[in-house]
Amino acid sequence: MRNLIRFLSNNSFLFLFLFLLFVSFFLLVKNNNYQNSKFFNSSNFLIGNLYSTVNNVNDYFNLKEVNAELAKQNSRLQTRQINAFSKVFGNTVSVSDTTYSQKYIYTSAKAINNSTNKRENYITIDKGSLNGIKAGMGVVSAKGVIGTVKNVSENFCSVMSVLHEKNAVSTKIKKSGYIGSLVWELGDYRVAQLKDIPNHVKLTKGDTIITSGYSSVFPEGVIVGRVKSFDLPEGNNFYNIDIELSVDYKNLSHVYVVKSLMKEEQEKLEELNGI
Repeated sequence: MRNLIRFLSNNSFLFLFLFLLFVSFFLLVKNNNYQNSKFFNSSNFLIGNLYSTVNNVNDYFNLKEVNAELAKQNSRLQTRQINAFSKVFGNTVSVSDTTYSQKYIYTSAKAINNSTNKRENYITIDKGSLNGIKAGMGVVSAKGVIGTVKNVSENFCSVMSVLHEKNAVSTKIKKSGYIGSLVWELGDYRVAQLKDIPNHVKLTKGDTIITSGYSSVFPEGVIVGRVKSFDLPEGNNFYNIDIELSVDYKNLSHVYVVKSLMKEEQEKLEELNGI
């Protein structure tokens, strides 16, 4: 304490000078329009540059994750597309159109708004009717299922997230092929529930859950998550299953809107049969 008092005493003139300098600068800026506008314009410029720099740094450190997602997505698309070709000789390929036909079209988009803490959560993406987007289309990412398009404007659309109490996704256990319905019963945004799996099915923690392909919204085989825990209540014919979702809905960026080219045909046939 003595040293502090001695330091302040020895440098009192310096501190007084700095204080008076600050007061003079404040009065100059406050009472002169030219200096006032220059000061605040410079402040806004500096703060804007600071925010821009911070944002660029954040984007740089997120590049690794974004690139990893894109690499996985490209790998998946390449793997699926190779089945439509047969190698003749050298680098020449022929298209097997009689065996394979395109069933889905993917439109890339970006999530620009999102909620995860409501009973009915929605995501806004930057593609709309001008890009051929319609209500009822599925939305996925490199990490898994996102949701279903609900409302569409010319340039945007809202997506009913998997984290929506009225949304249900037809899924299956990859290992056994048993079909169930994935729903979200509020609470943890990283965990949903898998319904309608009978008690005779063998389950293991970590089992992969994928889309079933029964719905015309999502292609078969899109990852949904993994079995986190399960139990069988006494006297019940179906499991209680918690699924750890593969998508982090608080960290969405690039997504894909899925257009099924055979949706109308499938739905008309099912309507005739009363399905």
